[in-house]
Amino acid sequence: MRHLPALCAALLLFGAAPASAQLYGQMTGAVPLAVDQRQFGASVGFTSSQLEVLGQLRLCFYPNLDFGFHGGLTRVDLGPSSRTAVEMGTDFKTLVHARTENFPADLALGAAIGITSADGYDLLSLGPLVVASRTYAMGTNANITPYAGAVLMFTRADLSAQNSTNVSLPLRFGVQYAPAADFRLCAELQAAINNQISDNPKFVLGANFPF
Repeated sequence: MRHLPALCAALLLFGAAPASAQLYGQMTGAVPLAVDQRQFGASVGFTSSQLEVLGQLRLCFYPNLDFGFHGGLTRVDLGPSSRTAVEMGTDFKTLVHARTENFPADLALGAAIGITSADGYDLLSLGPLVVASRTYAMGTNANITPYAGAVLMFTRADLSAQNSTNVSLPLRFGVQYAPAADFRLCAELQAAINNQISDNPKFVLGANFPF
């Protein structure tokens, strides 16, 4: 537990290095799902000028490796007008280091790609990701998992007649609370370094349902 603040600080200092959720937010920690396990999730995220509603399906076909598929709608305030855009994306992550006495967190690496599309508003984003987390038992069946992660994100933006390419480092800090094996509540704060396209920060609330 005493090493967790240092781990979060290290993630913040990654800067130009590959560094979750996730493109639209995996809303999970570093440990992938078990083989043949699936998980459905839904979340609501908002900034000062954006409101999004997303769904997520995660699947696992191979040990320590899972995939996520995201989709939903976002309402974006562009100043003189607002647009409703469709968001779609996918990601994967694989566990590269399990928690030990000498290393206080689980660590996963992966990558994500996603698109946001509306009339005169198109974004294509992709990049490598890293996420670290640690799970703490709470009683007999419940547990809580704080996590932190980042994506080195490359974004191509086509906004009306203007085109641009942006490199940013979205960071996410969240917590997942599992009062039961088939239900998990999540809260996440997202903020990006050098993000010239969308607002900072973003707050996300969601729930996951393993099955």
